[in-house]
Amino acid sequence: MSNRILFISDLHLEQGRPDITAALLTFLQANKSRCDALYILGDLFEVWIGDDQHSELSETVANALQAFHQAGSQINILHGNRDFLLGDNYAARCGALLMEDSSTIDTAVGRALILHGDDLCTDDVEYMQFRDLVRQQAWQQEFLSKSLEERQAFADQARQQSAKATSSKQLSIMDVNADAVERRLQDYGQTLMIHGHTHRPAIHDIQLHKTIQRSNKARRVVLGDWDKNGWYGKIDKNGLKLEKFPL
Repeated sequence: MSNRILFISDLHLEQGRPDITAALLTFLQANKSRCDALYILGDLFEVWIGDDQHSELSETVANALQAFHQAGSQINILHGNRDFLLGDNYAARCGALLMEDSSTIDTAVGRALILHGDDLCTDDVEYMQFRDLVRQQAWQQEFLSKSLEERQAFADQARQQSAKATSSKQLSIMDVNADAVERRLQDYGQTLMIHGHTHRPAIHDIQLHKTIQRSNKARRVVLGDWDKNGWYGKIDKNGLKLEKFPL
């Protein structure tokens, strides 16, 4: 069981936000050799069109994560809705392992269910249909067979369409569905869930309709996105905390 574990998500790293990249490098340096594991719960990058796209940003991040890993910390990455094409090759360059979305891990406060969280937003039917399509292996193979230029053009168009669709949706539709949250906890038999995606950092106490592990209560920890502040979750011998710091 790990003594100190860190969780981050939704950094949305991109060339146009060097402040976020700098904040990540500072965060890694400050925690180097000071945690057993780092879990990146999706959307490390704003867009990812394949491991064969190399950039100064991707190399900087890979080198920093590799150094963090070599200093003694395990790194695990989950896919987000922006970087679901991030593959084993890039993960290896980071000294990291890719994990399945919705995985259980051991922590100092018991087992936890970790995921990106986008598949809990079941009220957003349009997005769920898109997600089902792009997560299919056949779709991904066809997409990755295209040129980098074609993939980048598709990604740019998808981002524009997403921004337009988001601006017209009610905020509640883009949040997690309470029934979907409880079903996921019941499916995995866990009473602690940690996720990102919604950009609504908080710790929620949940009253369960059916008991899990003889408990009728659960907790849902939502990590924040890195925009005005950096956010991370921390679990150690003192318990679980959600922390932020200014970028």
